[in-house]
Amino acid sequence: MLISAFLFVSMTSCSDSESYADLLNKERYATNAYLANCRVVNEIPSDTVFETGPNAPYYRIDDEGNVYMQVIKASDRKTDKANPSERIYFRYMRYNLLYWYYYDEMIGDGNENDMSYAYTYFQYGNYSLSSSAQWGYGVQLPLSFVGVDSEVNLIIKSQYGMSSEISNVQPYLYHIRYFRNQI
Repeated sequence: MLISAFLFVSMTSCSDSESYADLLNKERYATNAYLANCRVVNEIPSDTVFETGPNAPYYRIDDEGNVYMQVIKASDRKTDKANPSERIYFRYMRYNLLYWYYYDEMIGDGNENDMSYAYTYFQYGNYSLSSSAQWGYGVQLPLSFVGVDSEVNLIIKSQYGMSSEISNVQPYLYHIRYFRNQI
């Protein structure tokens, strides 16, 4: 499975015949195709009280539509707020939405189900550190709206994704659980 995902990434990376605009269009098509099967709310609730659960809508959480969040479980942001530069641990699984779009198959990678994988963390809001910047802006963005002990699904387009993958122009669906302590 991982070999087929690698081959897909190799085949869809930038070529001489495909412009960056073409790659962005493919990313937009894949994202829109996924969201077409979901309820989407184009703004954050004014009271920041989100509908939660597996049938909750995806909320657009940035103005450009680069990140959409479905809140599975929310802790109280008022009492469980992430502090600037606080180390936040997380477990995740992510799925390449371009691969899903072309092959109708979700192949995940991440550390969500295998505790032998190294823990992952970032320093909340401190993008000057490589440990934070490597994950991109999108992974941290939900903590502006939900508390630390929350669980979310995120659709993250490449511009807000992992810094090492921005040029691949591939959107991902993430399932993330945030923690204060190493899990």
